[in-house]
Amino acid sequence: MLFPTLDFLLFFVAVVALLALLRDSYRAQKLLLVGASYFFYAQWDWRFCFLLAFSSVVTYLAGLALARVGPAGVGPAQARRAIVAVTVTIHLATLGFFKYFDFFVHSADELLHRLRLHGELPVLEVILPVGISFFTFHGISYVVDVYRGDVAVCRRPSDMLLYLSFFPQLVAGPIVRAAKFLPQLYERPQLDFGLAWPLVLILGGLFKKVVMANDIAVGLVDPVFDDPIHHGLPDLLLGLYGYAVQIYCDFSAYTDIAIGLAALLGYAFPVNFNQPYRAASLQDFWRRWHMSLSSWLRDYLYKPLGGSRHGEWKTARNLAITMLLGGIWHGAAWKFVFWGALHGVGLGVERFVLRHHDRLRGPPPTRPGLWPHVRKVLAIVLVFHFVCLGWLFFRADSFDTATLYLQQMASGDWSLTQATPFVVGLIVLGMVLQFLPPDLPRRIAARLAWAPDWMLGAEAGLVVAAINAIGPDGVAPFIYFQF
Repeated sequence: MLFPTLDFLLFFVAVVALLALLRDSYRAQKLLLVGASYFFYAQWDWRFCFLLAFSSVVTYLAGLALARVGPAGVGPAQARRAIVAVTVTIHLATLGFFKYFDFFVHSADELLHRLRLHGELPVLEVILPVGISFFTFHGISYVVDVYRGDVAVCRRPSDMLLYLSFFPQLVAGPIVRAAKFLPQLYERPQLDFGLAWPLVLILGGLFKKVVMANDIAVGLVDPVFDDPIHHGLPDLLLGLYGYAVQIYCDFSAYTDIAIGLAALLGYAFPVNFNQPYRAASLQDFWRRWHMSLSSWLRDYLYKPLGGSRHGEWKTARNLAITMLLGGIWHGAAWKFVFWGALHGVGLGVERFVLRHHDRLRGPPPTRPGLWPHVRKVLAIVLVFHFVCLGWLFFRADSFDTATLYLQQMASGDWSLTQATPFVVGLIVLGMVLQFLPPDLPRRIAARLAWAPDWMLGAEAGLVVAAINAIGPDGVAPFIYFQF
């Protein structure tokens, strides 16, 4: 069940109507949300619901076990570490089996063939449950935060079930920390976002997904990446730029819609994107792109590895390991390993160069003039193209395709046959969005706040009809569903 569909609209209206009937009992409302979330998840495959419930039960029992042995600084440290280790192992083993079993089997089988050791290893063709990475990371972060004393133990099983299954963020995030979400379940939400701001987010997300991401994919990115050898440099370059805009519009659209839906239900979600292509450094890019995952990797992987506390080389190592594992998280393929390694090396080199460059440059001039602005623009252009190089391997179906793509770009073919003015205009619009005021949705919502709800609803209906008329037929799944 995809967000930009009539089925989801009917589902969400039914949920809101039932919540209104149960307004006298917040506990009943939460149980309804649990049931609705499992119904939503079952639309992909009802068997996945058992896996989601298993993850929730393991997480809930781990929290109770930590509470039983005592809080941080009071309970026996060894027992507390053992509980966390066992719980994290169960979560990662479950994720590893469903996401990486066939990848490791295929890789091992290929290695045996290269070593001339014949024999076929058994392949199970394991189906990847939608959203498994996201609810696994939610479970791990909760247990670690309870261990650290950053969040109180969740005592009600229904609250834990809802935390891991809440349908707006279930299948593609954002990753909502327990410390941010669980307190909203202990008392009825008092947040009143109004109708304007959630609608602006949802309608903006629908436009980015249905019109921008889908049209760019169908009209340019998919044909170019499927057959790069028959396209010239302009098409290939625009195809690469197009995918950068497509994946941004696709993923940020999902999280915008998720944040808007949660707000309509009275819950606050964190912002997940902040104009990433205006970043003037790779570090800044990762502070703006998929912010909930970036902060998760920072707090639960990079910092425990030592962060930047033990010198330049260990910092570079920690960055490389973090981004390498971040690449593996995105998918069971060597291209994702390379993508993560590329960003890890890039972050390490950038940190080393900037630190030593600042030492050699000395204090800034009292009147800097034009050069700092030019330097920033050049840095933004350089970082964007480095990110696009990474997106090439991220999007290509294999290393061979990515290599062929690069070779064809250098072939001297300057023909332009695929890109259309409409698609190029969408790419330009996607880049313009990176440099508009970051609080533009809030500003638009503030200007609409005077309108009554019925008027906002009618206007939203007209906008949805226009989006459906402009966009291509059908709605492709969100890109991050596969992760």
